[in-house]
Amino acid sequence: MHILRAAEYRSMPWKNGGGVTTEIVVSPPTAGLDDFDWRISMARVENGGPFSQFAGIDRTLAVLEGEGISLHIAGRPSVAMTRAAAPLFFPADAPTTAALISGPITDLNVMTRRSRTTHAVERLVISASLEIHPEADTTLILSLDGEIQVAGAMPARLGPLDALLAEPNDGKILIEPVGVTTLFVIRIDRVVGNN
Repeated sequence: MHILRAAEYRSMPWKNGGGVTTEIVVSPPTAGLDDFDWRISMARVENGGPFSQFAGIDRTLAVLEGEGISLHIAGRPSVAMTRAAAPLFFPADAPTTAALISGPITDLNVMTRRSRTTHAVERLVISASLEIHPEADTTLILSLDGEIQVAGAMPARLGPLDALLAEPNDGKILIEPVGVTTLFVIRIDRVVGNN
């Protein structure tokens, strides 16, 4: 298991230059915006407008902070995303524009190259201990708004926006929240036939 601290994440411009993104983790570690297999990041959205497009990429978006955002994805009805909404999966190469519902937001973005990897994102609000089994090739647990204690061979404490990165051989992970805490559990698998 690896602990990723919010203070160590790196910030960079959006692909379209319209804002700033904070990269939590990317694979491979040296990949840029055009050659990653998968990438998990957060973005501060100050204004509405077009989303960056990523050829061959699938994307999931969730709102972490703020009132929300309305997404207009080509070929789909508009979707209003709020902090309470389930994470939204959509193709990152589909033309997409956004309108803020009321003021800036921060969102979570999970992106995978569909020829190589797949992903699933789950939002959990917990107030009691929880076991997570990292059965995917990579599992990332992001603590959003509280603190959690991670029990096991490598006990750790995660604060807001810290993350834990695990693989199947790490075994089950016992999460103990301090009060009510929102977690995002992100599971990434390699496409069969890709190593």
